Amino acid sequence: MSYPSYPGGGGYPQQPSAGGYPGQAPGAGYPGQPQQPGYPPQGGYGAPPMTTAGYPTQSAPAPYPSSAPHSSIGFAGAATAVTAFQMPRPGAPAPYPGQPGAGYPPGNSSPYPGGPPMPGGNGGAPYPGGAAAPYPSGGAPYPGVTQAPSAPYPGAPPTNAPYPGAPPASAPYPGAPPANAPYPGAPGANAPYPGAPAANAPYPGGPPASAPYPQQGGKAPQQPTAAPNYPTAQPVGGHGAQPPTGAMAGMKLSQPSAQPQAASRRRPSVRAATNFNKEEDAQALRKAMKGFGCDEKVVITTLSRRSVAQRIEIRNHFKTMYGKDLMNEIKSELHGHLESGVLALLRDPIEYDCFSLYQAMKGAGTDESVLIEILCSRSNAQKEAIKRKFKEMYKKDLEKEVKSETSGNFERLLVSLLSATRDESTTVDHAKAKADAQTLYKAGEARWGTDESTFNYIFASRNFTQLRLVFEEYSKICKYDIEKSIQREMSGDLKDGMLAIVKMVRDTPGFFAYRLYKSMKGLGTDDESLVRILVTRCEVDMEDIKTRFQQEYKKSLRSFIEGDTSGNYRRLLLTLINDGGY
Repeated sequence: MSYPSYPGGGGYPQQPSAGGYPGQAPGAGYPGQPQQPGYPPQGGYGAPPMTTAGYPTQSAPAPYPSSAPHSSIGFAGAATAVTAFQMPRPGAPAPYPGQPGAGYPPGNSSPYPGGPPMPGGNGGAPYPGGAAAPYPSGGAPYPGVTQAPSAPYPGAPPTNAPYPGAPPASAPYPGAPPANAPYPGAPGANAPYPGAPAANAPYPGGPPASAPYPQQGGKAPQQPTAAPNYPTAQPVGGHGAQPPTGAMAGMKLSQPSAQPQAASRRRPSVRAATNFNKEEDAQALRKAMKGFGCDEKVVITTLSRRSVAQRIEIRNHFKTMYGKDLMNEIKSELHGHLESGVLALLRDPIEYDCFSLYQAMKGAGTDESVLIEILCSRSNAQKEAIKRKFKEMYKKDLEKEVKSETSGNFERLLVSLLSATRDESTTVDHAKAKADAQTLYKAGEARWGTDESTFNYIFASRNFTQLRLVFEEYSKICKYDIEKSIQREMSGDLKDGMLAIVKMVRDTPGFFAYRLYKSMKGLGTDDESLVRILVTRCEVDMEDIKTRFQQEYKKSLRSFIEGDTSGNYRRLLLTLINDGGY
């Protein structure tokens, strides 16, 4: 392509088809500029006239009036300098690389008045295939040509001025909405698209956010564990135990199988009485025991249908009203197992645990099963309270008493549990669970003999949720379940203690169902254990225990109680499990 010539001047002459520009005098060109390859020597500023064929000498037309400074180069060979456009061949390198200044033409200006802007825009190539390097610019391009004024042509408005009658630059077009306004009819900035669901709405067809698990009755689906007889459960305290804290209820676990039994799923058989009046209850008890004989039915219905906190209030208020200790009154009126059951109801939970522990260690021999049951199932706070209360009641240190009644690894296990340092969080660590499972395997099945201290440390320190995961990992690396391994590796009271922890971790209701079954199985009845479990669990999870009892032993708990007890003692126990009685 070519550009139109200057007014009054001709365009470029036809160039030879090969060989480049005609040869120029050696050394011609801008002073001090290196000769560019592919270009013939050129004349330039201060150069003598060309002596060889080159561009023909042209007349010296006047420059464009008021035009912007030319960035073309002048050629010698005339008395005055002439201006011309040098048209590099398409794809050729820039004629003067590295020179300062803007390209030709400057910016987006037109090469002649009224012409269209040059392609390439500001800073781009001046024409298709043109080089990106600019022509030299700055002052006057060559002798005899003055610096062109900044205006593009005579009388032209300033460069930055808009067209005549144009609105201010900051004003939008006439009738335009404000800059920040949305398009006409558009919803607010925060509004969703038309017909969009609410931000908190579930996916289409999905259940509401608060809906329970489908077909689970509002309960999270139970996951199978290594031992199917022991579904997921969490450690719980004695009677009157409080439900888990908010932090426990809000825990997040990566495996559903590690989810502890929710507090809402515990089903007590005895609840606090509505419209409770401690004064009326104290009067009823006084009337039932006054005079000859005792109305045992009034005593049973009054105390067995109140929560432990309400029973403590009745006991204290009875003393305030009549100046007598209610427990002493009961002892004088009732006898045998019924007396033991009613007195158990009137004891504070911590006091009752201390009493049970003391009775288990009193005299010759020790009932290790009581120590295991209480120390394995109580929380850290409860065990600390038990130690203080035991010293207050019996003037003895509980830990010393335990050490004096037990020995060996079983003693160390009970002392570890009594230290009340178990992690009671609900945090699980899968890597740590795998490591603990490997450690237990190496301490037992993988070696000759057993390192009981390793079992003791892990079983007494890890939280119940973590232990549940450890037991699952153990079953993956050992052909035996953890319970089977304990039975193979241990014996005696230590084995019973370790198995009690495993069963408590996996299924607390199942553990107490087993303890109740043992108390009534065969000839005779362990009435102390029967009363203790019913009293301490009736306000926690007795309904769950009844269910597990039925599942495991194919008979109801009620049928076992009816077969092993009688009279008002039977009625008291059936009332506590909310299945018959008064």
